Order: sequence, then C-alpha cells, then structure tokens
Amino acid sequence: MADKENLLTPEELEALSSGIEDGSIESNTGLNGDVLAVKHDLANEDSSLGMNLGVLNVINERFVRYFKIGILNVLRSSIKVTPEKVQVMTYREYISNLQAPLAVNTVSLNPLQGSALVTLDPSIIFAALDNFFGGPGGGMTELSPLLTFTPTEANINKIIVDVLFGSLQEAWAPVLPIKCKSKDLVSNPASVKLTDNDQLVVVSRFKTELGQKAKGNIDVVYLYGSLKPIRDSLESRVQSSSEVTSSKVSWTADLMAAAMDAEVDINVILGEIKTTYKDFENMREGDVIYFKKPSYAKVRANGIAVFEGDIGTKEAHMAIQFVKPLIPAI
Repeated sequence: MADKENLLTPEELEALSSGIEDGSIESNTGLNGDVLAVKHDLANEDSSLGMNLGVLNVINERFVRYFKIGILNVLRSSIKVTPEKVQVMTYREYISNLQAPLAVNTVSLNPLQGSALVTLDPSIIFAALDNFFGGPGGGMTELSPLLTFTPTEANINKIIVDVLFGSLQEAWAPVLPIKCKSKDLVSNPASVKLTDNDQLVVVSRFKTELGQKAKGNIDVVYLYGSLKPIRDSLESRVQSSSEVTSSKVSWTADLMAAAMDAEVDINVILGEIKTTYKDFENMREGDVIYFKKPSYAKVRANGIAVFEGDIGTKEAHMAIQFVKPLIPAI
C-alpha cells in the first residue's frame, strides 16, 4: 500500500513553493511539458464529414440534366443550371447568408433522417410565373423583406419543387432510392429551425438562369447527421466508379450540359413538289399546284430530318405530335 504521508517537511514544501514563484526553480521541465490538453465534448456531434463528397457532386450533375428537361416540359422554357461544389458548413453560417424574401421549403427525403431544405430565390419564381402566363420571363427586384407569397406564386413554387423532387429522386436512384415530400413553405429563412445553429449541414447550390436575365440560386440543404448512416454507401460508390469513369462522367456531363442549352432551328415540311425551273417561272398569282399529301409531316432540325408527326393545334398554338423517328441518310 502506497504511503500517503508527504516525503517533504513543511519547511521544504514552503521553500519549493517560494522558489517556483520567484523563478529561481524551473518548472514544467518534465516530458511533454509544452503539450496542451485538447478539449473534447463527447456529447457534441462529430465535426468531420469523414467521407468523400465526390459522389454528391456526381449526383448534382445528374440532377441538373433531369431538372432542365423537367422545367422544359412544364414551363416550355429552357433553363440554365450550373452546380457548384458541395460545401459543408454550420447551420448558423448558412442561414446568416440568406436574405428575406426567399422561398424556403422544408421537405423530407425518406429514408434520410430528419428534414431538409429546398430554397429558391424569388427572381426564379417570378420569372417562371411571368413565363407561365406567356410573358418573356422577367424577374423582379427591390422586394420587401416582409413580402409573403401569394397563392399563385406558391403554386408556381410547388410546380418547380415538384420538378426538383422528380429530378432529385432520379439523380439519387443509383446510390439510394429516396422519396421526396413537401412539409412547409415560408418566405423568411430566419423563421426556419432545421437544426441547432452549431450543427453541420451539407449545401448543394445550383446557379440558375430562367427567362430574360432572371438569375438566382436553388439550394438543396441536407443535415449532416442524415448522411452519416449512408457514408459507407457513398464512399463505396465513389471508390468503385471514380477511378475508372470519373473523367468520362465529367466529360459526358459537361458535353450534355452544353448541348442542352444549344439553340436548334426546326422546320416542319408538309409536302414536297418536283417541278422545272421553267414551270416555276411561268407561275402567276392564283395558279394551283396539285400534289399528294404524305401521311405525316416531316420535321428537320438544322436541315437534318429527325422525325415524322401529325400537324395540329395545342392551346391556340400550331403543334406537331411525334409519331416516329427518322434515321438520317449518311
């Protein structure tokens, strides 16, 4: 049993204490004397992501392709979307960078735990609203922070979010099947309490341009804690595919993104007639040319026949219904 009595006399202890105070006796000369203890809170969440974010960037690239097609089908307008690199930050840092008014949608992404956020700049909603009713798609500026969305504007937000949900589900499908569902919509980001301010969130931001110079951001914000249970799946997905196909996927995605925004001239040909230059020169006003109408009209894109279809109308506009594709002659 260890002896609990002091080995030094009271006089020796007093002399040692005085020497340390006046500096005549050196202290902290033992091993690792300059090492400071690091505070660690066992109750706090792990502050390191501990997984490769590359797969989320790939998911975002897939999302952009589906989202562009979805918006084109719904709004009949092309949209430019550029994904930024995924970022990890505290919830306080993310919310502090947002300004009202903003379309803040609280959503669930089952089976991911907790809730997520989908935020849209109001310029995107107003441009989509203007485009939806036949306008050029112009945005609005100098909005009041106290602005609340009207029922019509909320419906436009729902249309865009529904397209976003479908695109997000398709983009996540190779990694994890998810089911998206809306919970709430507010215009003031400060009133949303997704998680504690010091907890981490994963932010996927998409720079978006719709209509005539209407620019804004669309954010998809995941709770860091919701991605922790599937970090192994995300990591294995990156390891199994990135080494072989990462450059190919990136090149293909860049090519697809550039091609989707390219403008194409389309001509619809109802019929073709062969004649001579002499007969054509002798034609006068009122002359009638007879020809056999083909079964379908032919559609050409930049001079190349792409498909055949039926001519008709849709909502007071001329339209052509796709019937069958054509293989261009080589």
